[in-house]
Amino acid sequence: MRKGLSFTNLTALALGLAFLYLPIAILVIYSFNTSRLVTVWGGWSTRWYTALLADRALLDAAFVSLRVGFISATAASILGTLAAVALARARLFRLRASFSALLYAPIVMPEVITGLTLLLFFVAIDLDRGVWTVTLAHITVTMCFVTLIVQARLASFDWSLEDAAMDLGAPPSRAFLAVTLPLIWPAVAAGWLLAFTLSLDDLVIASFTTGPGATTLPIRIYSDVRLGVKPEINAICTVMIATVALVVIAASLLTKRRAAH
Repeated sequence: MRKGLSFTNLTALALGLAFLYLPIAILVIYSFNTSRLVTVWGGWSTRWYTALLADRALLDAAFVSLRVGFISATAASILGTLAAVALARARLFRLRASFSALLYAPIVMPEVITGLTLLLFFVAIDLDRGVWTVTLAHITVTMCFVTLIVQARLASFDWSLEDAAMDLGAPPSRAFLAVTLPLIWPAVAAGWLLAFTLSLDDLVIASFTTGPGATTLPIRIYSDVRLGVKPEINAICTVMIATVALVVIAASLLTKRRAAH
């Protein structure tokens, strides 16, 4: 068996990585462009990061997105993990397939339909649209992804470890927190990161469920781009990319540290 990558595989890998990351690299580079024209390179400058500090609309939208993303990802991770554990344990439950189908339906359902149904639901219960409606909508969607990731980890989980803890006197909740959760923690962390990223990226569902004072960053950028791309948009996007990258690196280091112990 030959080791290493052939020239064809290496070329395909390079083209794939370039397709994924070249647009991001161009955006980051042009965020340091001194020219106001985003398609004309005028030299290196940090003037648009300084101008970004004075753009309260973009900053407020970024803070709303980060707050909604953190809350929704945390809640979705808790609910999604509990749902995955329940489905993994109830293998002989007759309606298990039906519950799984209902849980995974938002993953394959078009976002326009999901956003419209959530809007009609919030109107029906007379809930004012704002930050919390966007958060609830993101929890509803992202918890399905968390459940899918955690359930995949639980497919090969040895439940006898949890049974042994309960045989030694630990109550079910204590056995889950002390035995099961640490073992499935990498999957939970991956689910949280995916939920956080999906929340930051969402435009369609947030546009249906948002209200006054709850403009997320994708909605703000979409509104501004229709009038022309401002250099400040490149700057705020670069900041968000750096924020997400730091979160991913921190989660990876934490997971490796826990695995080492």
